[in-house]
Amino acid sequence: MQTDFLVIGSGIAGLTYALKTTQHFPDKKVTIITKASPDETNTKYAQGGVAVVNDLENDSFEKHIGDTLIAGDGLCNPGVVEIVVKEGPARIQELIDWGAKFDKDAEGDYRLGKEGGHSEFRILHHKDITGKEIERALLDAVKAAPNIEIINHCMVIDIITQHHLGYLVTKSTPDIECYGVYALNSKTNRIDKILSKVTLLATGGNGQVYRTTTNPVIATGDGVAMVYRAKGRIENMEFIQFHPTALYEPGVRGQAFLITEAVRGDGGILRNKDGEAFMERYDSRKDLAPRDIVARAIDSEMKRNGTEHVLLDCRHMDMEKFVEHFPNIYQKCLSIGIDVSKDMIPVAPAAHYSCGGIKTDEWGRSSIRHLYACGECSSTGLHGANRLASNSLLEAMVFAHRCYVDAASKFDEIKELPDIPDWKAEGTSEPKEMILITQSLKELQQVMSDYVGIVRNNVRLQRATRRIDLLFEETENLYKSVTVSPQLLELRNMITVGYLIIKGASFRKESRGLHYNTDYPFKSDIVQNIVL
Repeated sequence: MQTDFLVIGSGIAGLTYALKTTQHFPDKKVTIITKASPDETNTKYAQGGVAVVNDLENDSFEKHIGDTLIAGDGLCNPGVVEIVVKEGPARIQELIDWGAKFDKDAEGDYRLGKEGGHSEFRILHHKDITGKEIERALLDAVKAAPNIEIINHCMVIDIITQHHLGYLVTKSTPDIECYGVYALNSKTNRIDKILSKVTLLATGGNGQVYRTTTNPVIATGDGVAMVYRAKGRIENMEFIQFHPTALYEPGVRGQAFLITEAVRGDGGILRNKDGEAFMERYDSRKDLAPRDIVARAIDSEMKRNGTEHVLLDCRHMDMEKFVEHFPNIYQKCLSIGIDVSKDMIPVAPAAHYSCGGIKTDEWGRSSIRHLYACGECSSTGLHGANRLASNSLLEAMVFAHRCYVDAASKFDEIKELPDIPDWKAEGTSEPKEMILITQSLKELQQVMSDYVGIVRNNVRLQRATRRIDLLFEETENLYKSVTVSPQLLELRNMITVGYLIIKGASFRKESRGLHYNTDYPFKSDIVQNIVL
């Protein structure tokens, strides 16, 4: 199969890029690959909203830039921060033009929320299902485009480079090129060769590497792992953001229900088991401190008191407004016996967002030619050591636009693709026991959660390294001997991502942003990105 523009992922980043590309090239073929149904993405589960300056009387670009830089703890790229903040309003307007609806007040003005780390009210939202509304609007627009094809239930195995032509490719190889991908089609159970002049990775995050995460089951770090195997550059993987307030449900593993930060923005108060509002002991901004600070504070309270959660108190809030703004949260709590008007909500941190990823420049170009990356799988320089709340959807739209602009300007210069061999699966057999995959996944998530979580130290990281090495060896041997399956491909990718998080954490001899090592409790004078 051959296409002109290949998009891996169907969240806000991939769909925005596809729409822009098809509008610019109505005679070219744009193909979107997604490994589940098209709407099953990290975007769909984004609750809070999109941070953007649209009230210049009370807000400014300079304030949004400043808030982002403070949250990023010295590692943001100031030029990229300025690009995203200043180009954001135009991208939001395009999204609205495609049909996305954000909440307005009785006068017709947008209702703006405020979240941790923000100095002003600037969060556009659609109740507490903003991501779902954005995904709906974009998918409707994509389905109306005649030259966009979506292939669902199709999982990419690897990026095709000169390596597949028989050349030795290392990290020092100049001009590594991407020619497309090999992908497993779950419907046909066939491995297809999909070639393209331009490929965009918009594969989302990697929260499933941890035991508890706000991410859906598809968030297995596929794009990051594939680029690393293809000898592309990855950076800052140690900065994993734990959302402070995921709903705590005893015995629940995997995807946890998110209680958006906007609840605290509207007045929710965190309390420990004794009912004490503890955040004032950790930060002057109290419950609206940046996420890294709040997550560590909650972790500290849980360990100090021997509890598995803290409590989010919303009982004093206007319940009519709460139900209007957070209907999804209200109903979810009721479904498990929690009446928000009378009961406090049990919450605990859960893996939420990867601030590092595929290293890109200001146009979304990776270190591999003709391969772009945007959205959570990328590391553009916006988030630094800690993402400011609700900046992720904005970044995805701005960089999807920039990837499109650069790819469109270079498309006619790209040479014809070489003759690529088909996928070879000789010498492999069907796996006899799924337990070899499922147990390794449990071990990986246990290791990452216990040793490479909110708080780390050198002994934990050394133990994690030894265990991840063994899991890698066992899984690679399995991969070479059996036919591939989505479960095996995801496990392989997650082990690679786990390794990269551990390696980045081991290299960083300081505590900065989301990376807190008790053996190095202070920041270094040297500000550096850890590139792997």
